[in-house]
Amino acid sequence: MADQPADKKFFENLSGAGKAIGVLTSGGDAQGMNAAVRAVVRMGIYVEAKVYFVYEGYQGMVDGGDNIVEVSWESVSSILQVGGTVIGSARCKEFRTREGRLKAAFNLIQRGITNLCVIGGDGSLTGANLFREEWSGLLEELAQNGKIEEEAVKKYVYLNIVGMVGSIDNDFCGTDMTIGTDSALHRIIEVVDAIMTTAQSHQRTFVLEVMGRHCGYLALVSALACGADWVFIPEYPPEEGWEEQMCVKLSENRARKKRLNIIIVAEGAIDSHNKPITSEEVKNLVVQQLGFDTRVTILGHVQRGGTPSAFDRILASRMGVEAVLALLEATQDTPACVVSLSGNQAVRLPLMECVQMTQEVQKAMDERKFCEAVRLRGRSFENNLNTYKLLSHRRPDTELPKDDLSCSTNFNVAVLNVGAPAAGMNAAVRSAIRVGITEGHNMFAVTDGFEGFANGQIKEISWGDVGGWTGQGGSLLGTKRTLPAKYLEKIADQMRSNNINALMVIGGFEAYESCLQLAEARARFEEFCIPICVLPATISNNVPGTDFSIGADTALNAIVETCDRIKQSASGTKRRVFIIETMGGYCGYLANMGGLAAGADAAYIFEEKFDIRELQANVEHLTEKMKTSIQRGLVLRNENSNENYTTDFIYQLYSEEGKGVFDCRKNVLGHMQQGGAPSPFDRNFGTKISAKAVQWISKKLRETYRKGAGKVFANTEDSVCLLGMRRRNLLFQPVVELKDQADFVHRIPKEQWWLKLRPLMKILAKYKTSYDVSDSGQLEHVARHSPKEAETVAI
Repeated sequence: MADQPADKKFFENLSGAGKAIGVLTSGGDAQGMNAAVRAVVRMGIYVEAKVYFVYEGYQGMVDGGDNIVEVSWESVSSILQVGGTVIGSARCKEFRTREGRLKAAFNLIQRGITNLCVIGGDGSLTGANLFREEWSGLLEELAQNGKIEEEAVKKYVYLNIVGMVGSIDNDFCGTDMTIGTDSALHRIIEVVDAIMTTAQSHQRTFVLEVMGRHCGYLALVSALACGADWVFIPEYPPEEGWEEQMCVKLSENRARKKRLNIIIVAEGAIDSHNKPITSEEVKNLVVQQLGFDTRVTILGHVQRGGTPSAFDRILASRMGVEAVLALLEATQDTPACVVSLSGNQAVRLPLMECVQMTQEVQKAMDERKFCEAVRLRGRSFENNLNTYKLLSHRRPDTELPKDDLSCSTNFNVAVLNVGAPAAGMNAAVRSAIRVGITEGHNMFAVTDGFEGFANGQIKEISWGDVGGWTGQGGSLLGTKRTLPAKYLEKIADQMRSNNINALMVIGGFEAYESCLQLAEARARFEEFCIPICVLPATISNNVPGTDFSIGADTALNAIVETCDRIKQSASGTKRRVFIIETMGGYCGYLANMGGLAAGADAAYIFEEKFDIRELQANVEHLTEKMKTSIQRGLVLRNENSNENYTTDFIYQLYSEEGKGVFDCRKNVLGHMQQGGAPSPFDRNFGTKISAKAVQWISKKLRETYRKGAGKVFANTEDSVCLLGMRRRNLLFQPVVELKDQADFVHRIPKEQWWLKLRPLMKILAKYKTSYDVSDSGQLEHVARHSPKEAETVAI
């Protein structure tokens, strides 16, 4: 690509010619490992390196022979959607000995492999680092034994190691998410949702045991995502007397007409004396103390199985490509690194720094320094735990905070949904209501958006009213796209009559635009001079000021699941291309990311203009593909990508041009992308950012309350904000400042982070393109934060 911007760095300068990369998976398997293997292989071949599978992990490396095989582009076809690892994983005692590592080094040298990509847990990565440190000594010993020539010792003088963490437990410090964690959460939540329906029928209590021998992440996030009554995790043991506290809480919930109780137990759960707490023990306690009909469900290896989620496929693909770049850039002095996720960025961290911190967590727990263990787990874990504490237990009225502002009542905060419904909206509303009540506010729900607001559809809502909302799809409050501009006077009247002191608006581009209108109308209506916060919630992910919106992940999973089924339907039919239309308005997020997660050959979007020549080039590309062993194609098109090149037009063009080579089918996914139960990501993301937004509102209310006038008056730009995730941080941004970043005609942000990932999809589909690596190449250090440090978010 000519005329690249001078301030950007592109990977064309990095050549893998003459290099050989070995990829292996080790330790426990995790969904998404195959996506990482695929990305390593295809990116490696793309930069002209040789790539080898090392079958059966370190055991295969030690055994050599047919366990180390050079692979082609087609070798990783059709593995993206497969769970587990197709190259196998095995524990290897022999590799722990120097003799075993000597054999492994010999086998690698025979094939010229001096770059290793290891996908596994901390044990596997620690072993790889030791292998790297011993490498030169191993080669010298092999030369002394006459196994290799002296020239080989000089030629292959050092070994480069890059790791990716594949672990469903999310127990590795330095990364917000490990490959497989999101998919494991999907399995758990599917089971919880199914159990909740039967539990309600019989007024039962269910005790669910989930994986997590040393880390409670799965249990904690599952508890957040389903609104569990109680959770047991190793890092946060219950206080003395927990047995009585838990039984009191369960009986109180049952007395409030809650028909079911859910208790989640991590398999490694302990009490404050490091004594194990088992699911059977919890069940017996509930039966003996309360007499409730109680069942135990142990999820076991179900959590490891199944298809990887869209999140895990994209995460693994990004990490795999970053790992190859790291290997190409590595020198003899480069320490072994691990590719991690920080917020929304792939970063490189020194492997042993991460391993050391991971070991420190276990040490802190062994010494019963549980607060330290939570802190070492990172801000993501700590934030999840704090949010769970806020939402799980309603404090008595006597313990609620009282304002020392000489006002007779606490503040009134209203919550409403605006725009199209999005999965996760209800989780955000529940979180807002419960955190608001905990903060001492009176919470009001507005039905049917600003239209309902204007018509007085406002009522106070209690803690119990939002029970069970977390897993519900759509919008239980009701939502409309109507903007407030034509109802300003009526809305101001309703705010005045209901004494609304703050407003939380949950929705898509319309929600952002609505709050902008309210901010601009403050000069005419004093009622709008209150703290207002927007939470982005839309499947289109088209709101300015945020990388992610509530609901987009659920829609993406719906698209990917459908693409998987469509691809499977073609498995018995040779040479077929599918054209699939996705939603998103003018925003190509779903089409682009869906294409990356489903392994599409092309994705047409509004943000990247295309013409008939590109369409023709894509047809020719697919024609060439059909000559290989991969005889099917997948093409995604965003609904508004081009007014003339419609889905029908592209289908007819492909059908005509592909005659005699392949035939075509088309599918318009429609509103199925908008429905369904929210994904664990959307439940968790909606819950956490909503809790943070209410705390911001509370702070603004205290700051803007005028004691003399006895009312709230907020008239600065920073009192109407959108809470969004930008790269690594959750930021409150004034809606007025975001105005310049928005394209109001097409209802999209002017700049979108995910466009940087677009070349990734093309590279993995074998197109020649440029990939901006400006953000890559910097080895960072593991961040350690103090308990009082401002939070950055992880998902």
